[in-house]
Amino acid sequence: MTGAAVDLRLDDIAWGTRGDPVAAARAVAAGAARRAGRHDHDGGFPAEDVAELARVGLLAAPVPRRDGGAGLGEEPDGAILRAVLTRIGAGSLALGRVYEGHVNAVQLVARFASGEARNTLLADAAQGHLFGVWNTEPPGQGLKIDGADGTRVLRGVKTFASGAGFVTRALVTAQPAAPGSQMIVVALEPGERADLSAWRAQGMRASATGTVDFTGLGADRFTPVGAPDDYQAQPHFSGGAWRFLAVQLGGLEALLDAWRGHLVATGRGEDPHQLARLGEGVIAAETARLWVARAAAIVGEEGDPDGIIAYVNLARLAVERAGLDLLERAQRSVGLQGFLRDHPLERLTRDLATYLRQPGPDRALTEGARHVLRAPLASGDLWLDEA
Repeated sequence: MTGAAVDLRLDDIAWGTRGDPVAAARAVAAGAARRAGRHDHDGGFPAEDVAELARVGLLAAPVPRRDGGAGLGEEPDGAILRAVLTRIGAGSLALGRVYEGHVNAVQLVARFASGEARNTLLADAAQGHLFGVWNTEPPGQGLKIDGADGTRVLRGVKTFASGAGFVTRALVTAQPAAPGSQMIVVALEPGERADLSAWRAQGMRASATGTVDFTGLGADRFTPVGAPDDYQAQPHFSGGAWRFLAVQLGGLEALLDAWRGHLVATGRGEDPHQLARLGEGVIAAETARLWVARAAAIVGEEGDPDGIIAYVNLARLAVERAGLDLLERAQRSVGLQGFLRDHPLERLTRDLATYLRQPGPDRALTEGARHVLRAPLASGDLWLDEA
């Protein structure tokens, strides 16, 4: 798969609406883990793994059941989607990042699009198009919609766009002439308008993160989704962060397994200091898992919006802290070998350290704490109504 849609009939899908998405994710993750080292270079991308996501039905899976899809993510506690994202993240954080963006985009289309536009876009997902959500833009070059009606044309760029050159349905925010930010889905050809030259990150090199210039694309290339400012609608906007936390959790688990494997292979595991470090690493990974599970469940209950946002904000910092703790202990335990390029920990630690860097962590922490400070309930009762 080079970014073009995979032309599939329902009968061709190995896992569709009747199978086990978690088992499918495990199978995809196993192949992704084997190939991850090959994709770990500037401009790399797990194209074969994305093709496998399409083949087993996971690109089509987020399409709602009422629209003929599997409804992945419709479960009230988010347990199945959470497990799928975590399994894929354990195989490859780059693949997990791209798939989480695909799920986010399809869910936004399902929630906010209407009429024929909605039907067409969901059909694109069912047919194997890779979707993505790109909302970051440089100052003064943000994406705008110029003109009106049939003369509308796009002007501007998006940056830090993961899957650039491979995403063929990009859900982006654009500024129209009227006030507000408008979601649109832009149809792209493989490799079109993508510039990966600036992405020289330490980790997540296989995520094909870059800049995409939309200037000059006309109204025939994009489809409006929802009303102005729907993209920022709460609590979905902030609450949806639990999905990338689930992917990060997969990275933590993969790192823990690689570390444990090293201790077993080298015969160093029974050393009491190594056991102590490993025990602390297990605590960190399990702490992250519990926070992610609770965050997904609270979002699914659709309770108090402020409480949902606060909990997911705090979960972001809890998972980050757990990841940093695990990284420190694993690297101290394995030592210099873990920094050599042929060691399994080397890429895993780079990818995880990079992916843990998410926007606005201080604001997420203080906003979550502010909700707790102002709540009239005992701390043990704060989220009982949402869980």
